[in-house]
Amino acid sequence: MTLTLVSFKSVAQNQELVVDEDYNKKVFFFENRGMNVVEAAVGTSIINGDLPNPIFEIAFRAGYKRSLIPHLNVGLTYSKFNLAFEDIYNEGFMSFDLNLEYLMSPYRKFSPFIFAGGGLNASNYFTQSAAKFQGGGGFEIIASEGLGLRILADYNYAFSDTLDGLVFGSSDDSYWRIMVGANIYFSGQNKKDRILKGAPSIMNSNPIIKEN
Repeated sequence: MTLTLVSFKSVAQNQELVVDEDYNKKVFFFENRGMNVVEAAVGTSIINGDLPNPIFEIAFRAGYKRSLIPHLNVGLTYSKFNLAFEDIYNEGFMSFDLNLEYLMSPYRKFSPFIFAGGGLNASNYFTQSAAKFQGGGGFEIIASEGLGLRILADYNYAFSDTLDGLVFGSSDDSYWRIMVGANIYFSGQNKKDRILKGAPSIMNSNPIIKEN
């Protein structure tokens, strides 16, 4: 009987640890992050084209993301940036990007992330446009509840050879963007409050037989 009671206690304690860990992860995620995100970033862009001496130019992006699960979100971003070659060419562009983003450590304050997707690249006033795909990654650190600071870089390959105003060679044009910015999370507090109200009780779900 004593061995049986010890076995029941061991199983219940292990289940309690699993429940507590899962509970703490959910509370952390919704306290510091959440299901909805508004993002903004500023940085630089540089083209890989047919002309010599590409230079870094200003770049900006803003967007919205929705978490599908804590590790994965889908987002739509708008970016405004310039692509330039020294003393030869400087043109303004914009892009509309749809990405899937994977957050490697959503239950920690510091997390690397990667993303990939497709979109539309267009010059100012849509005088030229082209489909593209992009991929990238970076790091995020939670500075306070609902605020994540980020460093990110992405590579963009356009299905066009006219981004630099010159059709030359056998490959299409591409460009890089490197940015720093912030994620502003919202709607997580309501989720956290519901989790706290419905906190699981291991004692209720797995009662332990007391020794006589």
